[in-house]
Amino acid sequence: MNITIEAIEKVMGQTGVDYAAAKEALMQTNGDADEAIKLLQPKSCEIGEDVKKLIDKLKKIVNEGNVDRIQIKKDDEIVLSVPVNVGIVGGIIGLTAAPWALIAGSVAAFGLGCKLVVVKKDGTTDIINK
Repeated sequence: MNITIEAIEKVMGQTGVDYAAAKEALMQTNGDADEAIKLLQPKSCEIGEDVKKLIDKLKKIVNEGNVDRIQIKKDDEIVLSVPVNVGIVGGIIGLTAAPWALIAGSVAAFGLGCKLVVVKKDGTTDIINK
């Protein structure tokens, strides 16, 4: 069985797992990157309920007002920062859930060590947990 760095990078890129998890999945699938990706996909589906909870918590906090932006941090580095203004809030709380899914999905993709931070207009922050 020949596991290449390219195969490991492909699995990591398409599933969001770390090097060790990608290599383990490739070992289980005899080096087949596509099969390793399929093997890892069900694990990402298990977080669906957590993502839904994050979306609901975010909607509630934004609906209460005083939110300036929503950030995703990993190891104290900002990975994603989304400003929250009247137009975005109207669309998000209304019929559109796509921005919420982007934020919560990003948290899920980055996995452990990732924080969802709500930055309020007065500069204070709240960390949202699943």
